Amino acid sequence: MTKELWINLPVKDIAASREFFGKLGFEFHPRHTNNDEMAALMIGDKKFMVMLFPEAQFRKFTGQEIADTTRGTEVLFSIDAASREEVDELIRKAEEAGGQVFGRPQAQGGGWMYGAGFTDPDGHRWNVLYMDMEQMPKE
Repeated sequence: MTKELWINLPVKDIAASREFFGKLGFEFHPRHTNNDEMAALMIGDKKFMVMLFPEAQFRKFTGQEIADTTRGTEVLFSIDAASREEVDELIRKAEEAGGQVFGRPQAQGGGWMYGAGFTDPDGHRWNVLYMDMEQMPKE
């Protein structure tokens, strides 16, 4: 049975990615702290890992070219926020750290969701959502 899932993500520069995500407040797995070959973002209470690898190494893993993030989206990472203010803060930090905002914070889904989106330095898209489950429409 599957126990864990790791997302492997290609990046142009491990140090630049580490700096960007560090400015956003992401935690890194200590095993890979001083490693130029990979970094591991730990996300959420369960410490879900997004592994960052240099593009050349990623190509070896997949045997394929890397998606051109200027022409299309290969994946949308959605992360949970504890409040609307946390959404706003993460988007502000992403923009200050050099990310591009593709969706400004706004109410969504009839108002029970509040979200925004940004791209990291490699063009990977991240969606930040706060969901007020008490306001979620009942079916």
